[in-house]
Amino acid sequence: MKTTPDAAPNMQDAKATGRDTRTAVLKRSIRTNVPLRKTFVQANAGGDSRHGPLKKFVTGRDLRGLKAYLLIVAACSNGDNGWSTTHDSMVWARMLDILETANDQSARTGAWRALIRLRDRHKLIDCRRSGTKITVTLLREDGTGKPYERPLGDTEEDRYLQIPATFWTTGRDEQLDLPGLAMFLVVAREKNWSPFPLEKAPEWYGWSADTHERGLNKLLALGLAERREKYITAPLAPAGFTKTYQYKRTAAVQPRKAKKTVAATQ
Repeated sequence: MKTTPDAAPNMQDAKATGRDTRTAVLKRSIRTNVPLRKTFVQANAGGDSRHGPLKKFVTGRDLRGLKAYLLIVAACSNGDNGWSTTHDSMVWARMLDILETANDQSARTGAWRALIRLRDRHKLIDCRRSGTKITVTLLREDGTGKPYERPLGDTEEDRYLQIPATFWTTGRDEQLDLPGLAMFLVVAREKNWSPFPLEKAPEWYGWSADTHERGLNKLLALGLAERREKYITAPLAPAGFTKTYQYKRTAAVQPRKAKKTVAATQ
């Protein structure tokens, strides 16, 4: 009896995507939510400036670097390997979606350069190479170059926001441009239904009111933030009040509650 040979295996169909790689990294770190010190987004009041390290990514138009940094925090902040993680440079390239637009060697180089920027320009990580392997170690989120410690939230400098792992595993990160990702972190830093006035953006965060507005509109368009009107008494205004807007993250990107483990009954 004549048989039909099996179709030739297709390596391309089996190849992991960037999202596959990010998901695998998050599963290995065993995190439901990723902690990030609030000082990365905005410095605490009382200093010379309210600008946090996030400002440099926005004004430098470094979306790849910002995405890389957030992934490194997700991969390293459980502390199992001394706040470090090691991958082949090709895995780093795929994790950062560099392989989509570059050949293998260029992708390896692009991944290393992105990590070097985080080390030398931002002082947020340390990194080293051994052959094709790259090891990255977290430093403190405030850009001081100090060693990383897990934030506990018991002091003002140690307060942190949380990003759910599903932000990456469901592809929410892939939808955001640089203003959108920056404003996602800004909204996540504050309590639900906080105002983010456009005119305060240069003073509070270090970027323009236009960038601020575009980021907020991006979050609303993608269903990652909600907005409501708030009326404030203003005796000297013609109408006697002014209108402002308040924002909060939608349920899709709120921190997840850790699953409770149920003890086995005997």
